[in-house]
Amino acid sequence: MTPSSAPRIVVTGIGATTPLGGTAPETWEGLLAGRNGARPIEADWVAQYDLPVTFAAQLVVPPSEVLTKVETRRLDPSSQYAVIAAREAWQDAGTPEVEPERLAVAIGSGIGGVWTLIDQWENLRVKGPRRVYPLAVPMLMPNGPAAAVSLDLGARAGAHTPVSACSSGAEAMGLGVQMLREGRADVVVCGGTEAAIHPLPIAGFAAMHALSTRNDDPTHASRPYDVDRDGFVLGEGSAVIVIETEEHAKARGATIYAVLAGVGVTSDAYHITSPEPGGAGASRAMVAALETAGLAPTDISHINAHATSTSVGDIAEAKAIKRAFGDATAGIPISATKSMTGHLLGAAGSLEAVFSILAVRDHVAPATTNVETVDPEMELDVVLREPRKLGDGDVAVLNNSFGFGGHNVALVFTTP
Repeated sequence: MTPSSAPRIVVTGIGATTPLGGTAPETWEGLLAGRNGARPIEADWVAQYDLPVTFAAQLVVPPSEVLTKVETRRLDPSSQYAVIAAREAWQDAGTPEVEPERLAVAIGSGIGGVWTLIDQWENLRVKGPRRVYPLAVPMLMPNGPAAAVSLDLGARAGAHTPVSACSSGAEAMGLGVQMLREGRADVVVCGGTEAAIHPLPIAGFAAMHALSTRNDDPTHASRPYDVDRDGFVLGEGSAVIVIETEEHAKARGATIYAVLAGVGVTSDAYHITSPEPGGAGASRAMVAALETAGLAPTDISHINAHATSTSVGDIAEAKAIKRAFGDATAGIPISATKSMTGHLLGAAGSLEAVFSILAVRDHVAPATTNVETVDPEMELDVVLREPRKLGDGDVAVLNNSFGFGGHNVALVFTTP
């Protein structure tokens, strides 16, 4: 379908549980206030395994304060986070009256149920097979969060799980658009989730020198675009949105946050962890998102960048932006919100999509914190220290998400 003939897809609900807040509004308020979610990990296993990184951006509100004891026992933390965010998004959308066969779910995750997998392996190794939890397999499955949300909402049009590393949550939203435009569903609940603040992922990321080692200063460790950045800060949480066709949303009198106007998905086929240095694949995703939205580079008001705070990744994305936007790059304010939230892996794209949606609603670009000296190789208009107003009139925001394996996803959100 061409942009002119395809039905417009709109966002009618948002939900999140993050290192900045237990809900989407609390998280957005914290982001605009410049709060930082990183703090020391107060767990015995940090010293037990002598981990080289001792901090992370952890949830503000523990799931145990929101879910029942039965739910926390039967769901891996990754599923717990997804259910919390999805319930908020569903309520925020006005609990749409939709036939179960017309309601779909797409919840991505980069790693899945790592807590369940390792904990139950320890049970097997130390106590034997009879002590392995009967729900171990459904809890550790990467599709566990999507299944849990579909069960919770009674969604029968499909429950899908994009697993594309740090672009998983954004890709889930792109899949939701596809399902709506194909007529497979009337409403899709989509987003991402991750619960990987665990000794194994921390040790693994640290071994590849991907994590910041500023153990003595966690809140200033995530420094996207700064010349002294030394890696990303691991985060956790979930962000979920409700999307539907504009016709369907208006027919039920729903409040519309934004239009999910453009989706671009590409792959680098370059390296398992490093992005293509010139940003070719990422650039193609941005161009595709613009084309499907029917927009020109000069129409974009703001970019929420992937910008993890790694030297290789930040530079490659900067090159990709300049490749996609050309001369228009200089006039686009760019934010790197991972400076406050840390990197939520499979939930990063969905959380930053929520930030993009709210940037459209409020006409504001969040600040990038912790930047003292912008790397001269960036050559971007980075929003520093304070949020920046985007002006009056219609707004269009592009959100980038890239992942290990060469996955690239770009989303465009516009004023309704």
